[in-house]
Amino acid sequence: MLDTHARKVFDNIFLALAKLFLRIKLRPNHITGAALVLGLASGAALYFGYVVIAVVLLWASGLLDAVDGSMARLTGLSGPAGAMFDIVSDRIVELAIFWALALHHPESLIAMLALLSTILISMTVFLTTGMLAQKTSKKSFYYQAGLMERTEGFIASTAMMLFQNHLTLLTWIYAGLIGVTIVQRLWESAKLLRDRSPYEGYV
Repeated sequence: MLDTHARKVFDNIFLALAKLFLRIKLRPNHITGAALVLGLASGAALYFGYVVIAVVLLWASGLLDAVDGSMARLTGLSGPAGAMFDIVSDRIVELAIFWALALHHPESLIAMLALLSTILISMTVFLTTGMLAQKTSKKSFYYQAGLMERTEGFIASTAMMLFQNHLTLLTWIYAGLIGVTIVQRLWESAKLLRDRSPYEGYV
């Protein structure tokens, strides 16, 4: 939701950073890789108990994750390979945080499994809808909006990191909100399917 409706507030910052990185000869995939490294470092810092450092590293990773797309659009390098690298990197960063939390809080295992299940289903709907959609977005693939997008995920993950005494409750809330997102995306997917010819895509 915030990625879709509030990004324009920060677009000038992302654009300025993208131009700076391009001036020093960095490419979008370099920034995606840096975001991945920072995200993994965040998970490691969290595991070893450096929670504030972990939060800072996570948001730094998220900032670079937003800037790489701006760089790709400025250079015309946006494409399926970069999109795949970006999506896979995002999931690895999320898993780094969840693994660090789960290893320290085995009592939250069921809630964590529920959260990972909802993320898996939501991403499956997201990606399959992208294949069905005839529309495109500013990204190199069709971006399906929803209640829980990347920024909301960072906010929820930050709450889980900072308030670990309430980890199980926060994890269930996060999973429930992604459940709402799944319903939203399935509803949109159903509309896309109704709009297509039943024979489209067949020879």
